[in-house]
Amino acid sequence: MIKNLVRSIIACSFLFVSANAYAWDVSGYKGPTMDLSKYQPEMRLGFLGDESAQDIIKNNACLKEYAEVAYGVPAKIYTFKDYAGTMESMLGGSLDYAWFGSSGYAGIYLEDPTATVPILTRMQPTGDMGYYSVMVTRADSGINSIDDLKGKSFGWADPNSTSGYLIPSIELKAAGMDPDSYFGSTQFSGGHENNVLAVLNGDIDAGVTWVSGVGEWSEGYSSGNLRKMVDKGLLNMDDIKQIWSSALIPNGPIVMPTNMPVRAHQVMVGMKQWIHENDPQCSENVANGVVKAWVPVDHSFYETIVAARKAKIEAKKAE
Repeated sequence: MIKNLVRSIIACSFLFVSANAYAWDVSGYKGPTMDLSKYQPEMRLGFLGDESAQDIIKNNACLKEYAEVAYGVPAKIYTFKDYAGTMESMLGGSLDYAWFGSSGYAGIYLEDPTATVPILTRMQPTGDMGYYSVMVTRADSGINSIDDLKGKSFGWADPNSTSGYLIPSIELKAAGMDPDSYFGSTQFSGGHENNVLAVLNGDIDAGVTWVSGVGEWSEGYSSGNLRKMVDKGLLNMDDIKQIWSSALIPNGPIVMPTNMPVRAHQVMVGMKQWIHENDPQCSENVANGVVKAWVPVDHSFYETIVAARKAKIEAKKAE
């Protein structure tokens, strides 16, 4: 369980990074505000370790600047080596904001149902409220379907990732392809970007990652990890092919601590919506692509994922 992680290791992955090098003009902000200094001295923004710390800081520098205006306190960005570090820090009260995948949120909820509250998620350009796990391989691999992967090497993104582990591991097993025996070997690559790079480098034959599933394939879809990698010049979509897709997965929530003032939650919802309407470049940076809207959500939206993660934990204990 998360609480049993060695805290000294987590502490090493908990890194505050200055975003001053990427200053953003937020002088025109007219969204909701509050004086958070009545409750705490700063706003702590946490991010999953899906890509390099430098890229995370660059993409979210505008969010930091807007948060400072909206909440009237200094905002700091924290990045982590893995999902578990972000989860542990949120559970430990060291973060005020994080955007988790559905499984990451489920892991927090199962550990402490009172720790956080989901406040909003994104809507795809098509109006869908979900995304997909997809399996990719090199275009020149000779692998054309999941049937061709039997006995070959396979990569997961992170054990706390929804699309990078939980959902594909469940769906593959349900289809009669138990990952523990179907593949010749498996590995956790340390995030979605690293998993796709491992495919490109030939370290694994195939791996899973997350995509919106809508938009142009040549662009890496409208949003998701492939889109981020294309935009950064790390991926040419002609070099990979998709051989499997999951069912629609509920978009992960932005969560905040339950013990923060309700007004703080409301300001975050309104701030993100204002940014989306008035600063599309910042919105696209933060959302890892194009979204139609930021939509309020609550725990009920994630009950199926919580149940799936709980069942997987119980099945593991029973082995």
